[in-house]
Amino acid sequence: MKYLFVICFLFQIYTSAAGAQAYKYHTVKKGETVFSISQSYNIEEEDIYKFNPDAKEGIAVNEKLVIPVNASRDSKSSARNTQFKEHKVKKKETLYSLSKQYNVSIEDIKRYNKHLYSEELRTGETIKVPETTASQNIVVRNTPNPEPRVAKPKQITKTREHIVLPKETKYGIARKYGMTVKELEALNPRVEVLQPGMMIRVGTDVLEDEPVIITDERFRFYEVKPKETLFSLSQRFGVSQDSLRRLNPALNAGLKFGMVLKVPEREGAADMDDESYTGMENANTKIDLSSSINNFKTKEIALMLPFHLQKIDEDSIETYQNSIMNERVVRISLDFYSGVLMAVDKAKSMGVSTNLKVYDTKQNASEVANIININNFNNVDAVIGPLVQTTTEAAASRLENRNIPVINPLSNREMRGYENLFQSRPSDEILKNAMLDYISRNSSGKNIIIVADGRSFQIKNELSNMLPTARFVNPTDNFVEEAKLAEMMTEGENWVILESENINLVSSVTSALNRLARNHEITLLTTNKNNTYENDIISNNHLGKLKFHYPSIDKEYDSMATEQFMEQYEERFNTSPNQYALRGYDLTLDVILRLGSAENLYESFEKYPGYTEYYESKFHYLPNSGGGYTNDAIYILKLNEDLTISEANDF
Repeated sequence: MKYLFVICFLFQIYTSAAGAQAYKYHTVKKGETVFSISQSYNIEEEDIYKFNPDAKEGIAVNEKLVIPVNASRDSKSSARNTQFKEHKVKKKETLYSLSKQYNVSIEDIKRYNKHLYSEELRTGETIKVPETTASQNIVVRNTPNPEPRVAKPKQITKTREHIVLPKETKYGIARKYGMTVKELEALNPRVEVLQPGMMIRVGTDVLEDEPVIITDERFRFYEVKPKETLFSLSQRFGVSQDSLRRLNPALNAGLKFGMVLKVPEREGAADMDDESYTGMENANTKIDLSSSINNFKTKEIALMLPFHLQKIDEDSIETYQNSIMNERVVRISLDFYSGVLMAVDKAKSMGVSTNLKVYDTKQNASEVANIININNFNNVDAVIGPLVQTTTEAAASRLENRNIPVINPLSNREMRGYENLFQSRPSDEILKNAMLDYISRNSSGKNIIIVADGRSFQIKNELSNMLPTARFVNPTDNFVEEAKLAEMMTEGENWVILESENINLVSSVTSALNRLARNHEITLLTTNKNNTYENDIISNNHLGKLKFHYPSIDKEYDSMATEQFMEQYEERFNTSPNQYALRGYDLTLDVILRLGSAENLYESFEKYPGYTEYYESKFHYLPNSGGGYTNDAIYILKLNEDLTISEANDF
């Protein structure tokens, strides 16, 4: 793989005395599996997984795998020392249920039952289940979580009569009287459709005018209108969602139509209520920085990543290479670094040279402080990295007084508000709110059905406030019967919003919807595509048939658009780039082009307020009220029936 090249690039000042393990590359052919490949080379699957850890997620045609050609099956003693229990497969049992029953991984079961790599589990067959000391001593106790209490909406005791005028809607009337639509409907339970001249009950608080109040030069008040989301408001006013929450603590309980929010007053915004507000236009405008390069001064970039180079003092490069296969953070760093190198070369071809200095943080905050103390950072234009929160904050805190930007590449955790800290990976909250915004804009005319478990009560409340006509299906013991879903289906478009991380609930809902999709038009959506959807139990074919929609930080790269990049990368590293290599390329090229089109990174955001986009990622930074910047640019993706992934455009 590419690791050998990257390691040698990093360690060119070191020498290695040890003899090298022999390797060869194998190009995956159609129909091949990890098991069949291991059989053809007379090695264990574990040998392939050791040098190709991504293969555990599956292999694709034309993918290149590193094969240790002199690995010996006879050297594997662990299999001989493992004790087994024979299990006869019962009806409805799955690899997942067996892994839970015996407290072993699905991969361990497959390892000792080779046919399961390419065949399904069959009722009545007998398989070997490995028994380990650890698994015998582990006792799992499941304590049921009580259902969270959901605050009931306030009851309106004082009412008055209101005669419905032509073109009036429930939204307009509710806003006029300071109510929510649900409160209005509760007062008028028999009213299905409003008709001019109809008399209905309303609250006594009358808001005759638009509640927009100018308070001072910095802030103003704004009333939330129907179908607005936190994401759309952040775009509208050019501030981060985090800033809006700090200014309005009530948002922690969710955004609600009719709320009056305190928002920053942007200089030069003559009419903030105008739908053509330029802040929103700028945020949704894609910009190409390659056509705006005017600063050709060599860029000084410091790259901080955890490589753990200290191991080279006692080990050879070969031994180091073998050891990093078991250290995920180092593999990620090397993948990311390979993308950085490609981006530096690309920028150079566009006329922007970079002096790249690479530092090993050893995943230690003290080491970061030491690096900054003993090296000259005065002329550094930007720091890319470190990876994790503690080391990133250590770098930002020591470089804040010099105003040197520190760009964290991968973490989505909330960090301390240093003015020079840029979080390039949008948080889960940003993903959720962007999906809510998409649903809000496109849900008109759809039959909305919401399935949410007890743990998802907060998003359930937000969806309820945003979609007052939606209907809810409450799971029983993390299961939803097909009949419950069927009785809510209509002849038109049915949108099912599924909010859960429970494998049993997601499995039961997707399976039931797949059957119902034979006679109904169904689209499945979620605000949180968690690891549950990657489980083998969840069928991608089902998700594809249901046109599964979800928010994502990165998109599927276009093989045609990236053809030249892929060829250059494979020629240089003898393998295809993974997500971390592409992330390293996209982020680094964005930073260099921003520096090449402005005096510094901060000025580039003022000159070019739109978003930039590369192979897999896009970037649009907004300031946080507590300090620093966050990237809020994400994708709404759709899984197609042929299992390709595309961007979901507004309907």
